[in-house]
Amino acid sequence: MKMKKVVAAALAAMCVVSMAACGSEKKEVTVSTQDDLKTLTIGVQQGTTGDLTCSDIVNQESQIKRYPKGAAAVQALKTGKLDCVVIDTQPAEKFVQKNDDLKIVSDLFEDEQYAICVKKGNTELLESMNQALAELKSEGTLDKIINNYIGEVGSYQYESPENVDHSKGELVMATNAEFEPYEYHDGDSIVGIDVDIATAICDKMGYSLKVEDMEFDSILPSIEAGKADFGAAGMTVTEERKQNVDFTDTYANASQVVIVRK
Repeated sequence: MKMKKVVAAALAAMCVVSMAACGSEKKEVTVSTQDDLKTLTIGVQQGTTGDLTCSDIVNQESQIKRYPKGAAAVQALKTGKLDCVVIDTQPAEKFVQKNDDLKIVSDLFEDEQYAICVKKGNTELLESMNQALAELKSEGTLDKIINNYIGEVGSYQYESPENVDHSKGELVMATNAEFEPYEYHDGDSIVGIDVDIATAICDKMGYSLKVEDMEFDSILPSIEAGKADFGAAGMTVTEERKQNVDFTDTYANASQVVIVRK
């Protein structure tokens, strides 16, 4: 019996050393205000509103750990490499649904507005998209699309009307398909709220839609360079971004939340 206790103690000690060596020891983190974030190591998706917001909060820039995908930041949190992750509400809810060892802390940040961005000065495209958005809102289609992914999931799937006119050609949408439920991979397809809204807008304008997946912080440069016609990626309207692109009317409200381990 004594030998078993010695072996058990040795194994426990080895586990502690192993965790410390791997940097995976998980400390308890409590967040209730923005001030609590000042000294934490925070994971964000590069170039997002969470990235910009947290950079203004932390004591040192080195506390911000940037990832090309929100999922990568969440995985780092789970393994103890981060204290928390800051990301938009709906993607956060999807991550927490799939990981019962995580939870969300909300009501720390101001509300935001999502909109579609187009090349600065492209007034014709901007006005046409705003008109299409207004029609979709008036018809109730916009609410149905959003509710299909947030709310009564699976209640309504947008499909292009029969004999829809796409004679004007093709519009290219730049997105980052790592932002469920707004845009994400489903097999070989990219689906989500923004894809359905963009499809419905293009249908009304007489265009077909082509979706180009890229890193989030490549979306605005692609639009500025004319490689994409517009961007839709859960894109928050900010004064900084408005210096480089023009935004349509908003189509959804959102906010940043904090994901921590339970």
